[in-house]
Amino acid sequence: MVSKKEYAKMSKKASPPSKAWKNIPLAFVIGGTICTLGQVIKNIFIYFGIDDETASTWCSICLIVLSALFTGLGLYEKIAKHAGAGTLVPITGFSNSISSSAIEAKSEGFILGVGAKIFTIAGPVILYGTAASVIYGIIYYVVRLF
Repeated sequence: MVSKKEYAKMSKKASPPSKAWKNIPLAFVIGGTICTLGQVIKNIFIYFGIDDETASTWCSICLIVLSALFTGLGLYEKIAKHAGAGTLVPITGFSNSISSSAIEAKSEGFILGVGAKIFTIAGPVILYGTAASVIYGIIYYVVRLF
């Protein structure tokens, strides 16, 4: 039997050293770049006379399409390898999770493959996000009554 001290020593030896000093700033820069790109896209739409709300919607659509395109071309994974959590900016990370699931399941056909497995990763996010919003809505409604 291995003691706790020996296990800790073995675990430390087997674990790669943390590169947080590099990974955290890189995630911040890449995530910030994605957000800046979104703001630039929105500003372009506004420049051409589209109102703020519609420009925001089109900006979201553009970021989703770009993320899906980058996933399909294999670029998103390369960026994520270096940026880590920086690529999890909600809308692009969500698009990547759906696109990558669809690409993996493509070989199984469109119905039993893509159709059945497209939300494998994103499904829990949708489920719990929707459930949480209902609960928060009920709480908000009850609080507003008083």
